Amino acid sequence: MKKLLILAGILIMVSCDTNKSSSKDYKDATLSVEERVDALLPKLSLEEKVAQMRIFHANIGAQPDENGNLKLSEKVTQKLKLGIAGIKNPGEHIDPVAAAKLNNELQKYIIENNRWGIPALFVTESYNGVDAEGCTKFGRPMTSAASFNPELVRRQWDIVGREARLRGMHMCHSPEADIVRDPRFGRMSEAFGEDTYLTTQMVKNAVIGVQGDYEGLGKGTHIGAVAKHFAGYGQVLGGSNFAAIEISERTLIDEIYPPFEVAVVEARALGIMASHGDLNGVASHGNPELLTGVLRDQWGFEGYVVSDSNDIARLFYFMKVAESPEAAAQMGLEAGIDVDLYAEDSYAYLPEMVKENPELEKLIDRSVRRVLRTKFILGLFDNPYIDIEKTKKGVRSASSLELAKESDLESIILLKNENKTLPLSKEKPTKVALLGPLLKENTKTMFESVSGSNVTYLAEKGFSLTNEKGGAPQLLARDPQAINRLVNIAKGSDVVVLFLGGDQFTAKEAYFSNSTLGDRASIDPVGPQDELVEKIKALGKPVIVVLKHRRTLSINTIATQADAILDTWDLSEFGDESTARIVFGEVSPSGKSPVTIPRSIGQLPYHYSMKEINYKKEYLFLGKGPLYPFGHGLSYGDFKYSDISISGDEITPTTELTVSVKVTNNGDMKAKEVVQLYIKDEIGSVTRPDKELKGFEKISLDAGESKTVSFTITPKMLEFTGITMEKVLEAGNYTVKVGTSSQDYLETTFKLNK
Repeated sequence: MKKLLILAGILIMVSCDTNKSSSKDYKDATLSVEERVDALLPKLSLEEKVAQMRIFHANIGAQPDENGNLKLSEKVTQKLKLGIAGIKNPGEHIDPVAAAKLNNELQKYIIENNRWGIPALFVTESYNGVDAEGCTKFGRPMTSAASFNPELVRRQWDIVGREARLRGMHMCHSPEADIVRDPRFGRMSEAFGEDTYLTTQMVKNAVIGVQGDYEGLGKGTHIGAVAKHFAGYGQVLGGSNFAAIEISERTLIDEIYPPFEVAVVEARALGIMASHGDLNGVASHGNPELLTGVLRDQWGFEGYVVSDSNDIARLFYFMKVAESPEAAAQMGLEAGIDVDLYAEDSYAYLPEMVKENPELEKLIDRSVRRVLRTKFILGLFDNPYIDIEKTKKGVRSASSLELAKESDLESIILLKNENKTLPLSKEKPTKVALLGPLLKENTKTMFESVSGSNVTYLAEKGFSLTNEKGGAPQLLARDPQAINRLVNIAKGSDVVVLFLGGDQFTAKEAYFSNSTLGDRASIDPVGPQDELVEKIKALGKPVIVVLKHRRTLSINTIATQADAILDTWDLSEFGDESTARIVFGEVSPSGKSPVTIPRSIGQLPYHYSMKEINYKKEYLFLGKGPLYPFGHGLSYGDFKYSDISISGDEITPTTELTVSVKVTNNGDMKAKEVVQLYIKDEIGSVTRPDKELKGFEKISLDAGESKTVSFTITPKMLEFTGITMEKVLEAGNYTVKVGTSSQDYLETTFKLNK
């Protein structure tokens, strides 16, 4: 009898707790995020839950009218009756103030027209800053990676997060955490380079920056990051978007996963986007081992996973791993995809599918919980609107524009400087020809603003590389008259600056449509650019090449003919001004190449950290090694490395070592240098990389100044996936390389004893 009374008491207590929980108000801001989700989720109907798992694009009918007021299509109003997870790019083509006004109106409509007043996530992207009209335009991620300055990247993405939130956005389908090693891939410049460690540092700081160190999310000052594309997307075969991805399990663990892991574990990204492709035969959008096993069970990710554009449905009609659209939806749901991006033929089927399989609602609840959690973290239930007065003051502030210029200056790479061609003098009367297909309309004005009255300019683009039309731009026929015109202009100058490389039409995303292309089967510069540089060089004048591009190019002719080469990738809106400041010596270049620059496409795959055995043989009739190595970048300073030392000759699993090197600037001007630490495992149970970047530090030295730079070597740096597919520390010999690039360094050694 006593036991029954105790049991009855427990049941009453449980009942009371349950009633208390269900009576909690999800609008009560004093409750925890989890408590608010628990209070709201049971109230939703099945259809309302599924609505919280879908995102549509604003271009289907959530646009401003001619007076800037919100105009909704019938299709959109029907969608919003049940609420919505989010909307992509509302207000992207209007200025920030107009966008903030529009998004306030849109959010108000959404809140007032679904039963529970659930706000929507407004989603953007960031490749050159916020991907929307009127925001600060920074350099692309690959450009930022060339700075080798994670703190600078964090500040840049902090501005991205602030400017996005001020125009009414809440999430960003960025940054890319992909490792990119194939320059045929049109999206190469959207990522941070070929190296795992460099990419990890940049992704970590991008996520922390855009989320305001996580604290900015709830304060309404920043937006959530969605790191993408999980996983291996940058490794598509042939560099062709949507192609298969074949990566060994060991390479996945040691090289591909780390940037995503740090985004989740250390930077606390709110979202992850799955990869378009498959992974060793398993479609990523239907891969529970990847999206649940690795992402959640191993790394503890609590945010939501969003599909890439229409990719759940493509499990059926493109990947052909599902028997029907409904099977594709179930596959994505079971794998761990929480939000369906754009599709009308995928998660839209879930309400009907639950009638046949009620167990699916448990998985739906799991996903909806993650979406609602994100909205509560962002404070959208309590403060869903933007203060437009703050928008007016906060977007494109003077400090943001200056940061764009600072980022440019630290990202420009001096690949070559024969006979100290650069910098040019502002004091000496000089006539400079600015020529070539990558010349912009305002390039001459920007150079004039830097150089002063002693330097005069002749400026002419000459020709374009493509017709710049449509999803598949066509190369233009060689124009001998245009080439001759440029040569004749160059004859009247003292120095020629050629703007060469590629643009947004020669390297871009290859969308799903067959009529839209963006990848390229060659990495040589397109059009008659080589011919142009050869003819200009034949005039006997100094030739400076400003290389602009969004993919690595095999610039063999340019490297031979040019006296100096400034590799600028894709800089900010002030790129040509920053380039001019480097050209005229206001600032010394300090960028380092975040990729290996090959001599030929035939060398691919080609990155500095390949296995040592890959370097055994060279190719017939091709120069040795890369054209320029990873980490390469010259300076107007003259840096000398000396006195490398290590604190001991042995490390154990519980100890650390310190390696130090003295760096001296023997030049005559202040300059910055990136000191790079590489480690080589001399013998392993599996074949090991030739070397791996494990640390770097950017320092500034006055003329004649020296500094000792030290790095801590930890056991964690030496771990790798061994022969049993477990992380191991193996006893043996290691070589430490500290220097100015992956091929120019001083060495010392140590042993790992266990």
